[in-house]
Amino acid sequence: MNLPVWVWAVTIVGFLVMIAFDFYLVARNPREPSFRECVGWVSFYVLAAVAFGFLLIATAGPGYGGQFFAGWLTEYSLSVDNLFVFIIIMSRFAVPIQYRQKVLLIGIVLALLMRGIFIAAGAQAIARFDWLFYLFGAFLIYTAIKLVGPQQEDEFSENVALRTAKRILPTTESYRGASVLVKVDGRTMVTPMLIVMVAIGTTDLLFALDSIPAIFGLTQEPYLVFTANTFALMGLRQLYFLLGGLLDRLVYLSKGLAFILAFIGVKLVLEALHHDGVSWAPAVPIAVSLGVIVGTLLVTTVASLAKSRRDQLERPSAATEGMGAEAPGAHDTVTADRDAV
Repeated sequence: MNLPVWVWAVTIVGFLVMIAFDFYLVARNPREPSFRECVGWVSFYVLAAVAFGFLLIATAGPGYGGQFFAGWLTEYSLSVDNLFVFIIIMSRFAVPIQYRQKVLLIGIVLALLMRGIFIAAGAQAIARFDWLFYLFGAFLIYTAIKLVGPQQEDEFSENVALRTAKRILPTTESYRGASVLVKVDGRTMVTPMLIVMVAIGTTDLLFALDSIPAIFGLTQEPYLVFTANTFALMGLRQLYFLLGGLLDRLVYLSKGLAFILAFIGVKLVLEALHHDGVSWAPAVPIAVSLGVIVGTLLVTTVASLAKSRRDQLERPSAATEGMGAEAPGAHDTVTADRDAV
């Protein structure tokens, strides 16, 4: 895509305006947003991404539009999966509910900055080194295998950067509102809010290592990679509160993402082989990729919700059986008491 500079400028400014407005909303009223508010904003961002995709189809053709939709759906799915870790981090550090919006917003901005750097570096590297497709493909397949393996979602493992920050920085025992730095007896100290932001930021970096190879496996256009990633992160703050209770029900989400990442990894390897002149290696069309991604997400969601509903129906019956069961000797005790009276 040979895009003029003004298209990039308008796109970046548009996203910056949306982020700035998000900051304004959080700063004006730091609280947990209502369910209706979350539904409204998430719907707005999703519809904005869909409208942008159709605009691409109308102006650049269905090929580029399909690449955007495939990349956006993949990145959005990875963002939903990342919310599991965000919830664990918030609980682990006992972040007050009214300040969680600020932490999430800072995390989104950090994620955008890091992914922007990765996108620029990745685009330049792929243009010069075709063998990176093999490396990206192998990495995605490895990541998919890890997702299929045993998960420890109830635990949060502190990385090196977080452990270093906690050891070096003088930290207060409790939160001081939404402040990051405070003065205590004339000494500047950081609050747990900064430690949480370090945790979110370094976790975002690890997420980018998965998401950037995945999106480059679907399109090598830097503009599409950037917009798909940005739209996937827009509304993540509201999605956190909207899906907070629903995430536990998406029990097969990791398995579905593993299949998608493995598919993209194999696609990357096949395209690299095809580019190197291997006759039997096909180039997978973007329509096939989009169909696989959408189909996998639909099957994963339906299967997850069906299992959760099945588990909920089984729980009351089990509880009823436990309440109805009479303890051994209970009847004899009642009889003996009655006879004694």
